[in-house]
Amino acid sequence: MQFSSFKLDDRLQRAVQAAGFTQTTPVQEAAIPPALEGRDLVGTAQTGTGKTAAFVLPMLQSLLTTPGKRGRTRALIVTPTRELAEQVHAAVRQLARYTKLRSATVYGGVGMAPQERALRGGAEIIVACPGRLLDHVRRGNANLRNVETLVLDEADRMLDMGFLPSVKQIVRETPSERHTMLFSATFASELGRLASQILQDPERIEIGLAAPADTVAHTLCPVAHEQKTALLLQLLEQTDTASVLIFTRTKHRANRVAAQIERSGYRTAVLHSNKSQSQRQKALDGFRSGRFQLLVATDIAARGLDVRTISHVINYDIPDCADAYIHRIGRTGRCERTGDALTLVTADDHAVVRDIERALGEPISVRKVEGFDYGAPRLTTASGSRGGRNRATPASYSPRSGALARGGRGPMKKSSSRRSASSHRSR
Repeated sequence: MQFSSFKLDDRLQRAVQAAGFTQTTPVQEAAIPPALEGRDLVGTAQTGTGKTAAFVLPMLQSLLTTPGKRGRTRALIVTPTRELAEQVHAAVRQLARYTKLRSATVYGGVGMAPQERALRGGAEIIVACPGRLLDHVRRGNANLRNVETLVLDEADRMLDMGFLPSVKQIVRETPSERHTMLFSATFASELGRLASQILQDPERIEIGLAAPADTVAHTLCPVAHEQKTALLLQLLEQTDTASVLIFTRTKHRANRVAAQIERSGYRTAVLHSNKSQSQRQKALDGFRSGRFQLLVATDIAARGLDVRTISHVINYDIPDCADAYIHRIGRTGRCERTGDALTLVTADDHAVVRDIERALGEPISVRKVEGFDYGAPRLTTASGSRGGRNRATPASYSPRSGALARGGRGPMKKSSSRRSASSHRSR
């Protein structure tokens, strides 16, 4: 479907054209028509499918065509993380560029004063994280009684992060008569109960459930626990790319791995929840611009991070479930580009690998990295039994051969000046 087929305000059509949007994605084609009619929506779609425009365009259309008091908060988008809030806000600004609608972000980790000025100054659209938004409500800075459109984005992630009570409180602060859209990558029973409480006769849309992009190639790299970092460095030596996202399970490990990588000469940044908002923004901006070749992150970066140049996602630690894996590897292979997802696995990871393969619908190839001295203990595999350190790679797997990169921009170059690891850990 062409965007021009939607009956959008001329100013929005102009912004859509300026953004280079022509044909809709499946979630946009399914969600925009009922949303334009004012129907409540429950949309299940992964990140990277174009769902932001699917709710932003109907929201803007409603604000432009429905009379409302200027200087009041009329639309509210709630997101789980600061990074996603900024990304959604960027989309709002892009699509509202030819209108006079004003927008602002509200989240923790930064000063409250600029946000208070934006709230009191009459921003019609607020993109917020739950905790900080409620802080402003309690202080009397934010008034949600005029909200006409409420969007809950990445709702499952908000529940995972313990925001359910805050989300319910925010909903109570808004009028009962409103247009509500809820988007989520998964739809657990708890989320279903929330949807039944806050939406009225919603249109149900399901796009690409539990299916990663087919532009991503998957590989398992079995290794002993104590050899993970050495194998990671070997992989980086062989990777023809300049934009790699590395996931670890904990914040401490992200710091440690980043420091070890940087000592080997790579320009590296770290992203996790212990970083201040300014540090997180510097890391993201530097990674997007190419100033940092590698970004080592916890699952805070698994959703909402849109860096289209990422060609490799490396799971230093395997995620704890198939759903988390799909979100992590969704950071690459975006916008029809190809990408690679490599996961370092030990014998203890067998159960999670099995779940991931079930979600993918096929076995994942296993690769023994050429030139790496596995030494003792011998190579472990995801299909080995617990403690099976002496098992060989199982014959049922077909290791992928050849270089990691799928074409590309030449070998990764190490940093010419080795700055101290501590300097980048502070970013």
